[in-house]
Amino acid sequence: MRDAAINLRALPEQRELIDKAASLLGKNRSDFMLEAACNKAQAVILDQVFFNLDADKFSQFTAMLDAPLSENPGLQRLLAVKTPWDVDKA
Repeated sequence: MRDAAINLRALPEQRELIDKAASLLGKNRSDFMLEAACNKAQAVILDQVFFNLDADKFSQFTAMLDAPLSENPGLQRLLAVKTPWDVDKA
């Protein structure tokens, strides 16, 4: 059972937009808004560039970053393909 209230004010047009989208998904306004807010919150948290590593894991991580690149013929072929907008510039 949900017991934490989240209240906010919206313009009538915003409420109508949210209600229409929620209806299209077969959800009520609260469920739709909570799902959208949680999805955005997770994305923000996952986009953070800072992460903690212990000394051993940090050494492994920096070793991987410092290691020379291995041959990757598939990637080389992909990067050699001219894009459609560059084909005429040859």
